[in-house]
Amino acid sequence: MRGSSHLAIGLITGVAVGGLIAGIPFSPAGIALAGFSALAPDLDHPNSRLSKRLGFTQQYVRWAFVLAGLALAGYTYNMLPPGPEQRMAYTAALAFGLLGVAMQGGSTRKLALLFTGAGMVLAGLYFGFLWLSLLGTFVCLAPFTTHRSWTHTIWATGLWTYIGYLANQNLGWHGVAHYAGAGYASHLLADSLTKSGVRWFLPLSDYSFKLPLISTGSAAGNVLELGICVGYGLLVLGLVIGRMQF
Repeated sequence: MRGSSHLAIGLITGVAVGGLIAGIPFSPAGIALAGFSALAPDLDHPNSRLSKRLGFTQQYVRWAFVLAGLALAGYTYNMLPPGPEQRMAYTAALAFGLLGVAMQGGSTRKLALLFTGAGMVLAGLYFGFLWLSLLGTFVCLAPFTTHRSWTHTIWATGLWTYIGYLANQNLGWHGVAHYAGAGYASHLLADSLTKSGVRWFLPLSDYSFKLPLISTGSAAGNVLELGICVGYGLLVLGLVIGRMQF
């Protein structure tokens, strides 16, 4: 399913959480969190909507490699005597420079996500926020895994919900775990409507749960995705309005 559809379903799920679960405050920030969480499983795909947003450092990564190559070349020229060691250092400097120039698209974005996640881990350790370190670890690891593998499992959903629970403890924002967990789960449920399905219980089971209604990327599939989003939105809206007391 397309990222835009996942985002829409996540936001609608956020409305359902805030409007239908007793004790959970109806919050625009919570709805936004549910939408963000609905995109999180696809961090295992370098061209997903969220990967592109979180990989904002990708241009800096490219230039970091180029600058590292130039710095190594300068050090080699000024500090190392002619010989095998100098030639090896020049070769390494050239390799760094060429890697920086050659990096494009997905490969650069993966490294950018790695550095972004590492920054979150360090910030979490510094401020004593375990939830932020766990979130950073997720961001670090997800891009280097096979698409629709561990990020699309019940265990990843539980981890994401637990991160929300820890954030709630630190930030005092009631309902974080509900919004985060429901948004994340909505992604897996939506992907279970595609022909590829979702292997919810990896690595215990390789069985792919699916109700193959949608052919992702096809014109018919796109129309069906839109219909599902509209129908789901109307259903949630009706339930929320029906629960209100006028």
